[in-house]
Amino acid sequence: MSETEDILLRRTGFRAEIVLNRPGARNALNLAMWSALPALLAPLADDPQVRLVVLRGAGDHFAAGADIKEFAAAYATRSAALENQTIMAAAMQALADFPKPTLALLRGACVGGGCALALCCDLRFAATDLRIGITPAKLGLAYSVADTRRLIAAVGASAAKRILFTGQLIDSTEALRIGLVDATHAPDTLDAAADAFEQQLRAASGFTARAVKHVIRKIQAGAVADDGETRALFADAFEGADFREGASAFLAKRPPDFP
Repeated sequence: MSETEDILLRRTGFRAEIVLNRPGARNALNLAMWSALPALLAPLADDPQVRLVVLRGAGDHFAAGADIKEFAAAYATRSAALENQTIMAAAMQALADFPKPTLALLRGACVGGGCALALCCDLRFAATDLRIGITPAKLGLAYSVADTRRLIAAVGASAAKRILFTGQLIDSTEALRIGLVDATHAPDTLDAAADAFEQQLRAASGFTARAVKHVIRKIQAGAVADDGETRALFADAFEGADFREGASAFLAKRPPDFP
């Protein structure tokens, strides 16, 4: 497993947490962090104990964007810029493709690459001190298709254009209104909200959660009807341990205890 001191993996019960760990730099994302993320995620996908992956920043901020100390080297040449973008894209795709539920806990600054990374998670819970935005317009940069597509999926085309045209940061109230985040909480209750969501997931079927993510991903890729793969997924469910437990619990009028 690849891990640097700047990005850490913690496990507690049925939850794995990936922590952006540069609080002194407001968790600015360096190339080592982007490079490490796919390898941190990979073993969690097949670990039956992991039902939820939480992405968070150490300290008072999620991530203030790219590490400006790396700008000179990262963008010194056309090839260097494209190589840097490839590494970042691979990290975000690994998170977006992760087969189990993912949750970003957002506090303080969530800017640029930090916002793009948060958009790769299934859900985003925000503290009321959040300031969030995507700032290519402040630097004269273009934004990738994959990153733009995720933004549009969250907020719609018009709001995405406003965010990207201006590069302005917005607060948690506005972020919730446009769908950039899914819930807001006082900073001291953000962890409790994540705990409650974990318990809700634990009381539900992990198989269903993975199936839902798979089907939604296919729909977002353009599917309009079931194919052999999704029909097989539907049929497989009836032969699975989760269905046996769910049906047994329903008939016995008790809460299910999914594996």
